[in-house]
Amino acid sequence: MKDLKVTIPDGILARLEKHAKEHNMSTSDAVTLMLSHMFGSFNTARPAIDPARSQREGARTDPRLDWWREAKFGMFIHWGLYAIPAGKWHGHEIPGIGEWIMYRAEIPVAEYEKLAADFNPVKFDAAEWVGLAKRAGQKYLVLTTKHHDGFCLFKSRHTDYNIVDATPFKRDVVKELAEECKRQGIKMGFYYSQTQDWHHPDGDGNYWDYDATKQNFDSYIHDFVIPQLEELLTQYGPVGLIWFDTPKSITQEQSQDLLDAVYKLQPDCLVCGRLGNGLGDYASAGDNKIPGSRVELDWETPATINDTWGFKTNDPNWKSSEDLIRKLIDIASKGGNYLLNVGPTAEGIIPEPSVKRLEDMGAWLAANGDAVYGTKAGPVQDVAWCRTTAKNGVVYLHVFEWPSDGKITVPGLTAKSATLLATGEKLDISAGGDTVHGPTSAPDPVATVIAIETA
Repeated sequence: MKDLKVTIPDGILARLEKHAKEHNMSTSDAVTLMLSHMFGSFNTARPAIDPARSQREGARTDPRLDWWREAKFGMFIHWGLYAIPAGKWHGHEIPGIGEWIMYRAEIPVAEYEKLAADFNPVKFDAAEWVGLAKRAGQKYLVLTTKHHDGFCLFKSRHTDYNIVDATPFKRDVVKELAEECKRQGIKMGFYYSQTQDWHHPDGDGNYWDYDATKQNFDSYIHDFVIPQLEELLTQYGPVGLIWFDTPKSITQEQSQDLLDAVYKLQPDCLVCGRLGNGLGDYASAGDNKIPGSRVELDWETPATINDTWGFKTNDPNWKSSEDLIRKLIDIASKGGNYLLNVGPTAEGIIPEPSVKRLEDMGAWLAANGDAVYGTKAGPVQDVAWCRTTAKNGVVYLHVFEWPSDGKITVPGLTAKSATLLATGEKLDISAGGDTVHGPTSAPDPVATVIAIETA
């Protein structure tokens, strides 16, 4: 690959240098991190679990997280005005992930906010969205109530820039989804961009409209963000979690104030580690990143089904159902949760490729869910052909590469009994308990699960 030369505007470079200094990294690493946010995930030297997005002290044994630890699999929904341009601006393809189009194209606030007049998602159906999550085997749902572009998918007293006041749709989709989640038994969670807000004059990130030297970020946190959090936590019933994002240079005190505001109104509401400054209830891996082995934290991988989060017309790079199922297994085997994203269209439709893959995952989980839900990281790690999860004295062996003779040598385990989880068929084991004898062809070509009771 040839060397790539990138010209970075002075305003962005100054912010990157400040961010690098605050987070003890080089400016080049800060540039790489920025590009990974704009263009999607790719390999970097940074760890999958960022220490800046870690877990607060004491959370590891906090029973408030028990439902989340049991759930393992959730649906992320990135939806907003960015679904209208869907990756293009004035006829030009804008590189990068769809929901960052305002930033990538440096669209002025006065121009971008006009999209609200055209946002009329008449095909939105809360029951269908939540029903899809349920068919997929997902146990919680996280909606972008306000992403970095500042547009709100809920009725707010603190800004007219919301779906009820600024669009012809006039409906509060947060309300409809929260009510539907309650009806269908899915935990409701809210994504809220607490630091970046390219619409608000005191929010972070909009260098092309606003002068950073004149911004009052602390006022933004206390006079806008916290009041909006109070709306989200008082108008929609019990909230499972608040999913903050990109803390950047938010201070320890500001992060603590946000945490306190959430706990004050809903003490059982969890807070994602991307609140910043190590104050979240659970850690967040990098986008689309999975650690190499078990992590002794409560953690989650947020991930896309294709390459972008918000809907983008020209992104047909869909991961296969097999890949997604194996990623879910991989994450569960290392003690994590999988938050898998869909990006609905401007009309309110979840793209069919996403629907098909989620339904495939749900079908696999219907037969094998006991090996995922409520499990912990398995005793066998760092083996390419399999993964393990564990629960209630049973080790679940997820076999990716089935041997042609059907003889499976279980590394590091002594089996007392072995059963094909999906069918209940008992399998023979060797006298020493180190080999399971199964059929000569894989019962499930994606991942066959053997439930093993160990000696």
